[in-house]
Amino acid sequence: MPEMTMLGWFHTVLGVVAVSSGFYTLYKYRVISVQEGPGKLYVYVTLLVAGSALGIYNQGGFGIAHILAVLTLLALAGGLIMEKIKLFGSFSKYFQALSYTSTLLFHMIPAITDFLRRLPVEDPFIDSFEDPLLVKFYLAFLLIFVVGIIAQIFWLKKQEN
Repeated sequence: MPEMTMLGWFHTVLGVVAVSSGFYTLYKYRVISVQEGPGKLYVYVTLLVAGSALGIYNQGGFGIAHILAVLTLLALAGGLIMEKIKLFGSFSKYFQALSYTSTLLFHMIPAITDFLRRLPVEDPFIDSFEDPLLVKFYLAFLLIFVVGIIAQIFWLKKQEN
């Protein structure tokens, strides 16, 4: 595994801040919104993390992590459009929840991959992207994401009544 660059450290530290604030925001407010301080922190820091990911090329060329960064930027833009402009009227809040919560999934995929490929330093948990442990994490994150989105939809629907 290549050494971490300064950009890599910047990206990683901000990623921890983003993920922490994102999960805190979901726990406290049930949805991510720039109307709340932690949600605003999450969105802005996620923007920095996704942008910095596009400058990290220690695995070769443009790869899956870069694609996830682009998807994150698109989801952030979509979430902001839904939150500010209400493009789809009363349905916008559901697309906002889907957009912002998707970015948490997009954070977690490269985060767990890098973690398991780097640690422990002398004998990392995995040595390939196809390792069953990594695939199980991906599936668990996907399941948590789907359950979380469904819970948010029910919560948002309940707020209408």
